[in-house]
Amino acid sequence: MKALTIYFQKFLSRLRNPDGRIARRWYWIGGAILIVSLLTILAGTFWSLITLIGLGALVVGIVAAVRGSASFFRVRTRSAGRALLVVGAVVLLVGSAANAATSPQPSLTDASDTKSAMATSEPSQAPTPTSARAPRRTSTPTPTPVQTESEVQESAPIPFETATVNDGAIDVGTSAVTSAGQAGTLTTTYLVKYVDGVEVSRSLSSEEVTLAPVAEITAIGTRQPAPAPAPVQAAPVGNCDSNYADVCVPIASDVDCAGGSGNGPAYIDGPLRIVGTDIYDLDRDGDGIACDS
Repeated sequence: MKALTIYFQKFLSRLRNPDGRIARRWYWIGGAILIVSLLTILAGTFWSLITLIGLGALVVGIVAAVRGSASFFRVRTRSAGRALLVVGAVVLLVGSAANAATSPQPSLTDASDTKSAMATSEPSQAPTPTSARAPRRTSTPTPTPVQTESEVQESAPIPFETATVNDGAIDVGTSAVTSAGQAGTLTTTYLVKYVDGVEVSRSLSSEEVTLAPVAEITAIGTRQPAPAPAPVQAAPVGNCDSNYADVCVPIASDVDCAGGSGNGPAYIDGPLRIVGTDIYDLDRDGDGIACDS
């Protein structure tokens, strides 16, 4: 309180002229403040104005107390700032309380009276007998169907073709797949219409081959195989006749096929080839192969 008293004494000293009298301009300012206060009282906003003044003083006091001064508002010391902070807080609390006390608050009684007045003002209607009362029909609005459309794509495979080519690099009677076949893809786009989410129609929009098929190529051999080399006739070894090959035919007075009708004295098991003269008449059918049956 001492700091507050000192602050007000300094504040009053600033209002005086060098001759000790209060300057005339402060009378005008005081009169203006008084007129504004009277107008706010008449308008019912006096305590709102007091609340704003208290809030402003509180803010200026906080600034001066923190920074040490608020020269713009002529608060040049930290103690003066603290005093202004206290005054602003008191004025803010008083103005807020008075403003809340003077503001009209709606009550439950007023609300119930208003409802009663509204109910009383409505014209009363005589009850209609149940037998004469017409049934009340309520019309249900028919919902408007939601129509939408969108594009739908479907894919289908395209079978690949097969082709053959003659290939002289492989033998006759053989074949080989030289290029594997691959199926293609056909993409079809439809314009589909829906009613409430249910498909009702579709129309073809476009078709496109998005992947071309690849044909399967099979090579057919045309090369004639080389004849098998004739077996080298071995020189007679021991007691073998050189007119026959593959089987050693003994040199004897007569040789017959084993299991045949001949009477020997020598027998051989075939088959064997005739490479010279069939001196023993072993190739009965003349095909060059003896004892083959």
